[in-house]
Amino acid sequence: MIIKALKEPERDRKKVKNVAHDGNLTLDQITDIAKALRAKSGAREMSGTMKEVLGTARSVGCTVNGMAPQDIIGQINSGELTIEPYEVVEAS
Repeated sequence: MIIKALKEPERDRKKVKNVAHDGNLTLDQITDIAKALRAKSGAREMSGTMKEVLGTARSVGCTVNGMAPQDIIGQINSGELTIEPYEVVEAS
């Protein structure tokens, strides 16, 4: 979902290897991705799901709001950045 949010063109995965994904995402885009993945996440809180998505963004190689994703994870851990709780409503 992160690569889709970067709006990169499709590639042939058998022929094109080691692609650098060096785009920039906003924190709102990361939040939307985390909300979509919240049901599958093993985290107890939304901040944990955000950290999972930010870790994936770090491994992909993109930045978030012009900063390294690891710096934003540090802000979440220190309490500088608060994440609103979000719970998935199960369809019954």
